[in-house]
Formats: sequence, C-alpha cells, structure tokens
Amino acid sequence: MNNSVTNTGRLLWAGLRALLVLTVVCGVLYPLAVTGIAQGIFPGRANGSEIRADGKVVGSSLIGQAYNLPPKKGQQTPEPDLKWFQGRPQNGLGTNSVNTQYNLILSGATNRSGDNKDLIDWVTAAKKAVIKDNSVNGYTVKPSGVPAEAVTSSGSGLDPDISPDYADIQVHRVAEKNGLPVAQVQKLVDEHTDGRTLGFIGEPRVNVLELNIALKELVAKN
Repeated sequence: MNNSVTNTGRLLWAGLRALLVLTVVCGVLYPLAVTGIAQGIFPGRANGSEIRADGKVVGSSLIGQAYNLPPKKGQQTPEPDLKWFQGRPQNGLGTNSVNTQYNLILSGATNRSGDNKDLIDWVTAAKKAVIKDNSVNGYTVKPSGVPAEAVTSSGSGLDPDISPDYADIQVHRVAEKNGLPVAQVQKLVDEHTDGRTLGFIGEPRVNVLELNIALKELVAKN
C-alpha cells in the first residue's frame, strides 16, 4: 500500500514538473523568442502591415478599403466616391448575424459558378459602371479594356490591390475630379506599381490605399 502511494506520488510529481517546464518553454520562452525575432527582422509585417498617414494608422496594406460616398436615406448600396481610385468589387463580404454586439463585416467569396445568373448580372452591371464612371471628356473606356478584377471580387472580398491596367483606366477620371493634370496622376500610378514578387511570382499590382494616400498628398500640394 505504502509503495503504491509512493509510486503514485512520484508519478504525479514527475507529471507536474513536466507540466511546469513545458508551460515555461512553450508558453513563455518560445512565444517571446518568436515575437522578438519577428519584431527585430519583420517589424512591419509582425504588426499587421500597418499603413500610416498624418501620423496615425489608416489601414493595412493587406486589407482593401471601400471609397464610397455617405449613403443617402433609404439607399442600400452607397455610390463610389469617384475622386478616389476604386478597388475591386466586394460582393463576397457578408454581414455579421451572430455576434450582434459588434458591427462586423465578414470576408468571404461569392461562391457563384461561372454560369450563375447572379454572378453574370453583377459582372455585367459592374462593367457598365466602370465604363460609365471612367469615360470622361476626351477619354472613353472601351469594353475590351476593362480588366477582370474590375468587375469581380476576390476570394476574400478584401483584396487590397488592383492591376496597373485597372489603375490606368481610372487616371483620367481621378485627374478630372481632383483638378489635376493627367500626366501627374499617371506618374503617381507608375510610382506605386509593384512588380512581380521575386521577379516571377504573381502579377504587377497597385495597392489602392497607398495610391489614394499619395493622391491626397498631391491634391493638397496643388
């Protein structure tokens, strides 16, 4: 009986020591080490790829934002504010229906097949809107010039980037709405166009938030 109690006590003490050691190593030392390395080598990415303007955080380079006018009374879908560069459609976003304490937007894809009527209607309407909004005095957008990402949402609905082609067809409209020379706005787009990652991964892209921050600064100077 005494031997049994003694052996049980030893096993419990060994288990407790293992628990304490693993808690310190895995719950304290390892997280501190990983956090320290991340902050030392990749501080921007470790902190959420924050973008700052006027001394404050205005967003993340990984999450797209909408640039819309305040919705009018009874209006369900706000109209885009055409003085800004516009990102991709956000048809995949959903509304929070579970935790109603917070006004959250849920990311996600539309999950519509290529022959789905809703998707076809969305794409058709979006293409007409892109052509109409960006065709200004002396410049007309051709239907064949509308890139795919201008009329389709990404898998998350939060894609922060657009292609240089989509940015280019918005240049004339943005220049007109802000009273800027087209050449200045085009130069802004070129300066904010990133190439393929490592030279061969992905496609050239333009971060819409960063571009609009630069546009705001350009407007202020003029």
